[in-house]
Amino acid sequence: MTDFTASDGTRLHFDEHGDPAGRAVVLIAGFKAAATTWMYQTKALAKAGYRVIALDRRGHGASDVGPDGSHDMDRHGRDIRDLLDHLALEDATLVGGSMGGNSIWAMLAESGSARVRDVVIVDQTPKMLNDAGWAHGFYGFDASNADSYFATSIPDPGRFPLRSKGIVRIARILRAMRPGGGERGFTAAELELLNDHAKRDWRDAIAAADVPALFVAGAESEFWPASHAEASAALNRLATSAVIERDGHAANIEQPKAFNRALLEWLGRAPAA
Repeated sequence: MTDFTASDGTRLHFDEHGDPAGRAVVLIAGFKAAATTWMYQTKALAKAGYRVIALDRRGHGASDVGPDGSHDMDRHGRDIRDLLDHLALEDATLVGGSMGGNSIWAMLAESGSARVRDVVIVDQTPKMLNDAGWAHGFYGFDASNADSYFATSIPDPGRFPLRSKGIVRIARILRAMRPGGGERGFTAAELELLNDHAKRDWRDAIAAADVPALFVAGAESEFWPASHAEASAALNRLATSAVIERDGHAANIEQPKAFNRALLEWLGRAPAA
């Protein structure tokens, strides 16, 4: 377990596993999720010879919250860049789950792809607000409620409720979220971040990316249709998509074997020309 200081002075935490000389895979968890929620991936990646780095984003897990005014997606993107620079990583694969995925686009949009080999986005639409040109956003979220839908919490769209997942998938979620993540309630900083996240549109960042990207969707995601993965990949010729059946928003947790298989296959492919 290691700490470093971000460029605005905030102490951030990360866990490291695997071969220090291996190719780096940086894992970035979603909203209210700690780095430990990658528990089903770290062992598999380390066994395959990778250097595995799991970041606690500011206000998450063991990282500090940071000062007022630092609770937006742009700052979370800068934190990823600060981590890459701190560790002097080269040719790193960035894997972002949920909001962690859009934090990657925030970084790439602001500072480019230096130190980055490729990107994997886990069940995160690049645009949560639905409109006439984008039908792959958060269920029920559109211009009519853009300022109120996420004001106090994450709404429940009523799709694929917890009881529909079965005992095994529920147990995996509970086990992964217990160590340092998933606390009930929302702080002012979390709500500020959530509302910024909800209103952002990262499609231009995807289109401009000069590194390959894999978009993974859970076929039974609670928050948005799985079609977001294919629609996102269509924005960039270097991108592709995959859908994991019987899998929800926590795609890497609910179906870890299927997710790990797809991730390792992606990591083992030949570099893009």
